[in-house]
Parts: sequence; C-alpha cells; structure tokens
Amino acid sequence: MATNRTFTMIKPDAVENGHIGAILEKISASGFRIVALKKTQMTQVDAETFYAIHNERPFFGELVSYMTRGPIVAAILEKENAVADFRTLIGATNPEDAAEGTIRKLYATSLSENAVHGSDSDENAAIEGAFHFSGREMF
Repeated sequence: MATNRTFTMIKPDAVENGHIGAILEKISASGFRIVALKKTQMTQVDAETFYAIHNERPFFGELVSYMTRGPIVAAILEKENAVADFRTLIGATNPEDAAEGTIRKLYATSLSENAVHGSDSDENAAIEGAFHFSGREMF
C-alpha cells in the first residue's frame, strides 16, 4: 500500500549554490505539503549510517565526504502518491539525463552533486524521515 509521505534532502551543493528557496517553491508548486523541515548538518556517523546501503560501493567515502561538507535541508513531504510523484519531480540521478523542468535538471551540477535526495520507496521514506525527525517535529 502506498503512503502519502516521502523524504527529501536538499544536498550541500544546492544549499551552497543558494537554491533552497527555489527548490522548496518547486516542491510546493507541485502540490506537496511540507510536514517537517529543518536545516542541519550531517556528521560523518550520520552520513555513514544514512547511506549504509552503499558502504561496499567504491564511491561510499566520497559520498560521505560530500554529504558532510556543509548543511543540508531535510524535509518530509505529503501528497497522494508522494514517493513516485517526487521521484518524477526530481528527475534522473544524472542531471544530463533528467527531464526538462525537473529539480535535478535545473539545479544539479553533476551525477555526484545532484542537488536533492528523494526516497525510492514508501518503506525507505518512513525510515529516512524517522532518521532526521522525531514525531513532535512533524506537523
């Protein structure tokens, strides 16, 4: 059964490049309601834990370094069919392959610095949201 919530992070590159407002506006204009939102910085342990699924991959160390180099904006979003609709909104992981008008096409600079994270399943959306937010931080 699909849920109506997903999780996203505006990644350090997009924060550094001043795209927080534009990305949040695009999310809101696409019909998502922001249930939780905060600017924070992941520690090395946070990033290693959050991306543990990739710990055997050759890019893991680079990913952890990238995700800890500066602040992120974490958010839980709500909308019917949230996970699938948000994945469509952000576009392909590689911005060169992303559809016109998607967040990654507009704001990502490369495959490794791709502006935003979006949960890939309802189960991961719940896990990722709970990683960054307590129940009292969701409205």
